[in-house]
Amino acid sequence: METTQDAASSSTTTTEPASAPANPLLRSLDLTVSLADVEQEVERELKRIAKTAKMPGFRPGKAPLKLIAQHYGSQARVDAIGAALEKAFAALVRQQNLRVAGAPKVEAKPSTAEDRLAFTATFEVYPEITLADLAGRTLEKPVLTITDAEIDRTLEILRKQRQRYVAVERAAQRGDRVIIDFVGRKNGEDFPGNKAENYAVVLGAGRMLADFEAALEGMQAGEEKTFDVAFPADYHAPELAGQTVTFTVKVTKVEEPRLPEVDANFARELGIADGDLARMRAEVKNSLEREVNKRLSARLKAQVMDLLLEAHPIVAPTALVEAEAREMAEGARAELKNRHSQLAQLPVEPSWFRDQAERRVKLGLIIAECVRANNLAATPAQVRAVVDEYAAAFEDAQEVVRWYYADPRRLAQAEALALENNVVDWVMKQVTVVEKPIAFEELMGSEA
Repeated sequence: METTQDAASSSTTTTEPASAPANPLLRSLDLTVSLADVEQEVERELKRIAKTAKMPGFRPGKAPLKLIAQHYGSQARVDAIGAALEKAFAALVRQQNLRVAGAPKVEAKPSTAEDRLAFTATFEVYPEITLADLAGRTLEKPVLTITDAEIDRTLEILRKQRQRYVAVERAAQRGDRVIIDFVGRKNGEDFPGNKAENYAVVLGAGRMLADFEAALEGMQAGEEKTFDVAFPADYHAPELAGQTVTFTVKVTKVEEPRLPEVDANFARELGIADGDLARMRAEVKNSLEREVNKRLSARLKAQVMDLLLEAHPIVAPTALVEAEAREMAEGARAELKNRHSQLAQLPVEPSWFRDQAERRVKLGLIIAECVRANNLAATPAQVRAVVDEYAAAFEDAQEVVRWYYADPRRLAQAEALALENNVVDWVMKQVTVVEKPIAFEELMGSEA
């Protein structure tokens, strides 16, 4: 290796440690810095500072260089050494064709030459990825066709979302909403949150302890009852965990749920201006198909990503994983702040996201190699198709499209999705695909 004639150079280069390290991506370079060159750079920097520096007792730019050196010399020397090391490190990385992942850790070490400073730069490199032959592997492609049954089931969900409660003169039963006043006492004493008025409880919804809800069943408006409730040992409020509380409850109203009829008014509530029921069902079907296709695609993509990880067992650079975990933690903090302001100060540790971050980094590296090796970069038309698909779920689709294209960061998200779609399509052409029907309930989960 040639020795550079700049402020820094390499005295020894080590790309393979003598013994196998725990991290196979770890590399190191030995660097030296010329003291003479550093001092020349420090002198140049101090002279530059002296031209405008404001020092007590001197006009700007008139302070003696010796005084400037006393105030700024240490920082100028640190900056000069840092710049020299960066230059030498970059030169050696280029010479050895190393793909550095993250910033190097630089440490000083004893120098064999009096006119030079010696350092060791330790860093990680990107893993070498050789794309595997996927022929012979099998993927199950989930399929689902929307029928009248799924449309009817969805309409029933929409009815339940719009249900109202009507007061009734009878005993409360499961499914009713009961309006109550209550007071709870532990060992005869009040505790935080032990009382409320006009409190609504839907029997069977599980918002209250099961024993509390069970005690309300059979009660009528105007009735009062006193009963004990044993709180579980793992209850979220420590002062109540494992304790027995005596409640006195008065029911002020019993209401039963009423679902709206599937008629023209219901259709208008769903956005069908003329109340046409056939058009309403068609809109529900279109919306369902968009959601079902999105979920089918997500399940298929998850399988493809799992297959890529299995076929390419690589090590992820620690620096990239830690950076990704920090970014995910920041995102979680922002989400807490936006959705639950009272939880904004809750500590969120990057370590919680390390496994997810490692998966993301590995997939990112593997996908990047798939794209590079097979020319799978997303085209403008593919990016627009992703944006249009997302916008189709909104009333003003064109406004959503403009929103995406108004910000390069938002558009980059659509581009990343289009690129992933290209990788999925490429993988599907390499493997054997077997269609597997999936039940509507399984695909939609609790929303079904």
